[in-house]
Amino acid sequence: MERKKASAAILLAAVLWGIIGLWNRKLMEGGLSPSSIVVVRNFGGMAALALVCGLGDRQVFRVKREHLKYFFGTGVVSVLLFTLCYFSCQRLCSLAVASILLYTAPAIVVAISALLWREPVTKRKIAALVLTLAGCALVCGLFSGGLTITAAGLLLGLGSGFFYALYSIFGRCALARYGSMTVTVWTFLFAGPASLLLLRPAELAEAFRTPGLWLSALGLVVFSTVLPYILYTKGLAGVEPGRASILASLEPVVASLTGVLVFGEPVGAAVWAGIACVLAGVAVLR
Repeated sequence: MERKKASAAILLAAVLWGIIGLWNRKLMEGGLSPSSIVVVRNFGGMAALALVCGLGDRQVFRVKREHLKYFFGTGVVSVLLFTLCYFSCQRLCSLAVASILLYTAPAIVVAISALLWREPVTKRKIAALVLTLAGCALVCGLFSGGLTITAAGLLLGLGSGFFYALYSIFGRCALARYGSMTVTVWTFLFAGPASLLLLRPAELAEAFRTPGLWLSALGLVVFSTVLPYILYTKGLAGVEPGRASILASLEPVVASLTGVLVFGEPVGAAVWAGIACVLAGVAVLR
């Protein structure tokens, strides 16, 4: 039952990550660049978590100095670097290429977990990997033609998948010593200040003159940053990293459905086939 609860938490996290387009589109329409959205997301997430925990359980701020390396790993090496690589890849390659390279992360997590902790690579897990990767490729439009890829973009895309995968790896190390809330808070205590390297004060000041933009920023921070990271980290404490990463592949499915249902985006047979593959891959692990 605990394993099912952990899996449910990860799937809910994927759903909340998948609706990020609801907020990002509004923020981009208001004049924010992807880099500024990273700042809003990470620094805002840090501020929200610090405020809530500062008024409540301050125990989460107490960690040993020798363990800060794990939170540097989750916050800077994973959260910040994967975002930088991903956005940079999007500038050099087609969006479909950038997306599918990002979703090499589950395979990377499974491989690293097998090496570090001898996590078993079962036939069921391999089947789920194949199904979810194929599904993500279909959903992202990898086979629709008109793709652009460069050598630098390829490396950046693979980098985004690698750094994205490392959250599960560093997270498992930290969870062996601390609770999930402590790990999430300290992840953003590192990611928030590090993201200020991307800060564009004039752009932020100009954009937030737009009425109602604060609501979109708040939605991004609360519903597609803080809550899903809390849920994913809590789920990661109950299942092995490889399984967690595969379950999180539900995210592009939710993103596609959000585009269809909310923004009226067209959807073809390939997308529906991709959604079916990802759902099948998730079902294999249940």
